[in-house]
Amino acid sequence: MNSRQQQSLRISLWSALICALAMVVFCKPAVAQSSQAAGAGLQAQAEGGDAGAQYRLGKFILAHNPSPDDVQAGLKWLQAAAGQNNPNAEFYLGYLYEHGQFVAQNYALALQNYEAATRVHYPPAENNLGSLYQHGQGVPKNIGKALEWYLAAAQHGNAIGQMNLANLYCGGDGAARDYQKAVYWLRLAADTGLPDAQNNLAYFYFYGITLPQDYVEAARLVQLAAQQNLPSALTSMGYLYETGKGVRLDYVAAYNSYTRAMAGGDHTGAGHRKQLEHVMTRKQLDEANALSAASTPLSATPELANSWVQAECTAKGIFPAGALIGGQGAQHAAPLRRMWMLVGFEIEEGFIAKGAMENRASLRGLRSE
Repeated sequence: MNSRQQQSLRISLWSALICALAMVVFCKPAVAQSSQAAGAGLQAQAEGGDAGAQYRLGKFILAHNPSPDDVQAGLKWLQAAAGQNNPNAEFYLGYLYEHGQFVAQNYALALQNYEAATRVHYPPAENNLGSLYQHGQGVPKNIGKALEWYLAAAQHGNAIGQMNLANLYCGGDGAARDYQKAVYWLRLAADTGLPDAQNNLAYFYFYGITLPQDYVEAARLVQLAAQQNLPSALTSMGYLYETGKGVRLDYVAAYNSYTRAMAGGDHTGAGHRKQLEHVMTRKQLDEANALSAASTPLSATPELANSWVQAECTAKGIFPAGALIGGQGAQHAAPLRRMWMLVGFEIEEGFIAKGAMENRASLRGLRSE
């Protein structure tokens, strides 16, 4: 290639780079314009009395770093939609009042809005009503009513409602224990891909409670949950790899799983991780630490930041606080209080989380739009 051709090639490459940069810079305002256009379109429909548009506009305003004036505007549109019995808006308002987002926390108003949404059998609202009754928030605590609402949500396909119902059937909060029903609803929730349910169902297989004891099936379920970075499931996987139950014995994988679970806030397996340090070689420890360093960082909290942004697909559910270490299946008849701890706890000390948490927005099947 002669010097003239080389110069021409350089010019062509620089021209292409400049054009590419220009396109990137140009695309940024296009996104903003698109958002503004969407807002303007919704505004026109909302002003025309379209309840769906009023709900979407209110949600749109609150989801984009609203100023105090914007907050009032967003709430106004949500209230307008709720005034037309839009269940999405009713549920969203109930969620905001329950959690004190943009409004003062008010369980009575949360209850009122959730109840309005349940008139059309809106599953997330049915589930959240169950939680209010279970924990006595805005109403006297009533486990019978909690069961009634969780059952309604579960029957309407809400995976978090199915989880909460299973919790109560395990004897949570003094409800009558029925492990067969608990397993039935956990299986349905697990089949939707809910990692908490997958991890909890594994408990029954691991200890042979109601189901035939099956370490391989327990490991399969735990692995599905661990693949979604559920900290308690990562602890469970660590224990399975450490003991070779349902999976091959693998200290490197066990150490890595414990480390990742601890990074996500579950320290139940910390003692087991410490013990592994005394039996693993330096090479194995280096390999395990390299795997952990290359893994996606986990948040120390299961809740999404700004989870209110997608409140129409949020609902409450049990968050398992631990994993498969140290429980004893023979003691499973004891009240289950913290939920599905198989690491470092006797079973009667280790079940059912105290409360229900907001469902992560990534969970499937909960949107009603």
